[in-house]
Amino acid sequence: MRLRPSAALPEGAGAPTLLFATPAGLLVAFIILPVVALVLRGVTTPGFWQSVTKPVVVQALRLTLATTSLTLLIVLLTGTPLAYFLARRRFPGRAFLQTVVDLPLVLPPMVAGVALLMAFGRLGILGSQLAVLGLDLPFTTAAVVMAQTFVAAPFYVRSARLGFGGVDRSVEEAAVMDGASFGQTFAHILLPLARPGLSGGAVLCLGRALSEFGATLLFAGNFEGRTQTMSLAIVQAMQSDLNAALVLAVILVIVAVAVLVLSQWLGGGPLSAQ
Repeated sequence: MRLRPSAALPEGAGAPTLLFATPAGLLVAFIILPVVALVLRGVTTPGFWQSVTKPVVVQALRLTLATTSLTLLIVLLTGTPLAYFLARRRFPGRAFLQTVVDLPLVLPPMVAGVALLMAFGRLGILGSQLAVLGLDLPFTTAAVVMAQTFVAAPFYVRSARLGFGGVDRSVEEAAVMDGASFGQTFAHILLPLARPGLSGGAVLCLGRALSEFGATLLFAGNFEGRTQTMSLAIVQAMQSDLNAALVLAVILVIVAVAVLVLSQWLGGGPLSAQ
């Protein structure tokens, strides 16, 4: 006999509370304790608040905001059409294309950085062609954006694909039968109905770009004011200026929490993107 979703289970029919709660509580404590320790150590350290205005902090914050904003724009412009085709069209090689798009999700960041170098570096596959055009991409601000786009785009595409896929096809077909063009149907039907997936994916993409480290380090380097994002600045500051490292780390924690809350609120949180 199937129970209704709202029906309460008889006492004793569910999972043993203590047996499940104990390991679950240990894992939650293990996750939250380092984060709380970081924030408490940061805000209680003398000179913490004065370090907010240090050049290494300001420059890293400014560069991170600029590059991640550009990354998000690129992903929205290119990832939205891709997500639409993966969700609403059937074509040969679709499963393979979907696997390729999701690949950066499981690639180690360092591998992603090496791959970018092998493709766009001076000795890479496209290195000679780029040299003819006068382009030297590695260890530039453009390389930061490329690394962020590579690792963050799949988060948006996957969530947007689920968003588009969740729209009832009959609604789209009805709009077409009423004489709406594809552009009108896409703008006034598909985009609004898929908005939770699109918005949530955009937030997760932004969060991943903000936290990117490995691919950026290998492909763009760690040059202050040019390629040094907040994550990279933390590594350098840990060797010479603990307060600056704590400031940057606390800022990233705050941003991470905001990203998760916003993604859940928009209906495109981590669980819904699986």
